[in-house]
Amino acid sequence: MTLKDRFSSDDWSRVLEAPMLAGFSITAADPGGLISAVQESAAMAGSLRLAAKDGGEGSLAHAVAEAYTTSEGRSAATDGLKSLVKGKRPAEASDAAVSRLGEIMALVERTVPEHAAGFRKFLIDTATKTAEASTEGGFLGFGGARISEAEHKTLAQLRTALGGPVT
Repeated sequence: MTLKDRFSSDDWSRVLEAPMLAGFSITAADPGGLISAVQESAAMAGSLRLAAKDGGEGSLAHAVAEAYTTSEGRSAATDGLKSLVKGKRPAEASDAAVSRLGEIMALVERTVPEHAAGFRKFLIDTATKTAEASTEGGFLGFGGARISEAEHKTLAQLRTALGGPVT
């Protein structure tokens, strides 16, 4: 039985949303324009590639990353994100993403508790890499902060929602 098989179809689709939601929550918390969005999206994608390659065969992060290699997996993730954020302003969408991540983490803890800690770490790492991907508040790459105040706040909210340490 694979990890995917331990979830219902709807629950697995929710789990697939998680890395995208982790990255999106940061991007929406402090929208920085097109270049910033591209850099942050690339960081989220890089986190998935790393999980597929080095995420530990048999881990939930690895299973999710592998699912993203299929159009079905990517569609499940993007469809869930689109329906969650439709009609919301960026800050509201970020809050909704963090809230949904808390629900997904609770689902993971109920269904595959032995994978919860590793998946939590993967999601926090994904969000952190996304936050660090572009400089916020500078001009033409000069000045600004690596992680904005809004992104720091969102990372703390994310850690709380996922049940991880708030550092």
